[in-house]
Formats: sequence, C-alpha cells, structure tokens
Amino acid sequence: MKQIILASNSPRRKEILEKRGLKFEVVKSNFKEYVNYKLTPHALVKKLSLGKAKAVFKKHKNSIIIAADTIVVCGKKILNKPKDYKEAFEMLEFLSNKSHSIITGFTIITKDLNKPITKSEETKVWMRKIEKIEIDSYVKTKEPFDKAGGYAIQGIAKKFIEKVEGDMLNAIGLPLDSVMNELKKLGVKVI
Repeated sequence: MKQIILASNSPRRKEILEKRGLKFEVVKSNFKEYVNYKLTPHALVKKLSLGKAKAVFKKHKNSIIIAADTIVVCGKKILNKPKDYKEAFEMLEFLSNKSHSIITGFTIITKDLNKPITKSEETKVWMRKIEKIEIDSYVKTKEPFDKAGGYAIQGIAKKFIEKVEGDMLNAIGLPLDSVMNELKKLGVKVI
C-alpha cells in the first residue's frame, strides 16, 4: 500500500480525513499561490490544488498525494483569506445578508495515473444580516484570519449562517465523499 500524503497545512482538512480513518502523513506544500482572476472560480481552485499537489509529488514520487484549495465567491468577487482586521471586517460586511458559494478544488496525484485527478465542488451558503458589533466581536476572536471569505462555517461564525445547500465538508475545505471515491478507484481501502 502506498503512503498517502495530504499536501496541506489545514487542520480542518487533516481532521476531515482523520475522521474517515484514513492513514496519511501531512507535508506542507511550498507552492506559491497566485490568484489568476481571468480563470473561472472552479478552474482557479483546480489549478491551485494541482500546483500544491505537484510541488509535494516532486519529493514523494512513490506516494499518493492529495491537495486542495478553497475560495469563497460572492457575485463576481473572489474572497481569499483576509490579511488583517479591516479586510476581515469588510469581507463579513460584504457577505452579510447575501448568498455566496464556497468552492473547493482537489487534486490526487500518483505515478500510477496517466494524469492527475483534479475536480471541484461548490456549496451554496446563505448568511443572515450580521450587525457591525457582531462582526467586530467575531473578527476580534482571530478565527477569520486563515479562512477564505473571512469566516469558518464550522466555527463561531456558524451562528451567521441561515442555510447551506450542498456538501458541508466541502464548505469546510474538502469534499470528502468525492475524494474517497477517487481513492477507492486507486485501490485504497476506505471506510
């Protein structure tokens, strides 16, 4: 059985895979993310996840590499991870009382494949109206700072969510069922 490597520093992705009993190692990808706004959101997350997977695969050619990337899209605007308090506040104020999409792309690479498996999934989220005082309190928790869109749907911010349509795990950062289906096709025993 080949070693499985999660090419991600995300504690959420690690936790999602661990809950399914998958044995894997975490190796941080040093891929430099660049947001190409000319790409569609689905093409963008696939390209970013592919870049992360390839960067780790170079040093681990006998392993199965899993990488992912998540973005938040509202209207035509792509929301990445906020850099500071002001940016996090503005993102949440922008998302308040609107629906948006959380799109995650994932890539699986192994030398047994002719080409990498790269797919994306979309989860639609409706946020209630959030008062400025609530946004201020939430941003001060520092939870928004390493999250696309400036919030963690599974964290404190779940109180802002009215409705979710689609895969909740995808919204957290990894469409687990899709990833597991692809791993099964590669002969990986999954629960």
